[in-house]
Amino acid sequence: METKKIDHLCIAVKDLDAARKVWEPIMGKSQPDDPYVDEPEQIRVARYWLGGVGFELMESTSPDGPVAKWIEKHGEGVMIVSLNVADTRESITELEPKGYPFIPTRKGEKARPFRDCEFAFIHPEKMNNVLVELIDYRWSELENQ
Repeated sequence: METKKIDHLCIAVKDLDAARKVWEPIMGKSQPDDPYVDEPEQIRVARYWLGGVGFELMESTSPDGPVAKWIEKHGEGVMIVSLNVADTRESITELEPKGYPFIPTRKGEKARPFRDCEFAFIHPEKMNNVLVELIDYRWSELENQ
């Protein structure tokens, strides 16, 4: 498996607007570089580019969404460490036989679509209670910075 870099870190928050007020001053930012809503994942995100790594503040859009459930169980804080890989599906194929359990979608898929790429989650029970994401995102945003 080819891991290129840390893609992004995700902080699960209850209130995205309040979290932005806390985090933006220490990042030297006045707004997110890439705010977005991902309906299938039930999240609203403020993404910032910091030295070639994404930093995300992530809020659930549903009281029973995955982020809301994470916060209920673990509290607010670091939820995801995302690794940028050459190919998400190849990474799944390589890691599953080695005992890495992937979290499927409701439809049973392990690879999930995002923009022009795919991502997958390794179950946190295997990864020291950290939700590890593998994503083959291309990072075209950084070419203009």
